Amino acid sequence: MKIYYAPNTRAVRIVWLCEELGLDYELHKFDGLADKRMREPDYLGVHPLGRVPCLEDNGQYIFESGAIVQYILARYGADKLAPAPDSDKFSTYLQWFHFAEGMLMPPVNTLVVETRILPAEKSNPTNIARARKLLGRILAAIEVGLGHKDYLVGDFTAADVMCGHATIVATRNGGDISDKPTVAAYVERLHARPALQKSWDVG
Repeated sequence: MKIYYAPNTRAVRIVWLCEELGLDYELHKFDGLADKRMREPDYLGVHPLGRVPCLEDNGQYIFESGAIVQYILARYGADKLAPAPDSDKFSTYLQWFHFAEGMLMPPVNTLVVETRILPAEKSNPTNIARARKLLGRILAAIEVGLGHKDYLVGDFTAADVMCGHATIVATRNGGDISDKPTVAAYVERLHARPALQKSWDVG
């Protein structure tokens, strides 16, 4: 497998998953989202938007981090990091797996654009305030969902690769967890995992 990767992007999820599973992979590393090589015709043939992550495997390409995670688990996961479909934890696993992109990342994306990409004179204070308020409510849902568990489903699963990564990114981009001790402890627990430590900037 070849992973097309840039630091501090959703590609971290794919390296993290492979490291957790002990899978071999080849890394094609870009310097960041501003790397001009991502806009060259050769790479646009790999990912039409010139983004990461993308996975190359057996002559095929697949992009979208959630789809890649599901693909790797189905092909190479050996029934690890995901409860069986007949498990009473499966619905909870699916919920948090998709919560990452369905709920958590949209307001984070807004905050990144408004506070990091746009110049100050073009950013919209109303959009920023609205995104921060929504992000607070979403992180509060994770606080409740974790309860007394170490991870979202109990044991560590790919739902934590997806939603845990998104939670960390949220806290780095305006998500306030000062009143959410369970989420704060969860983030620290994730940071302590060697596989995640390696995935932030491999190569």
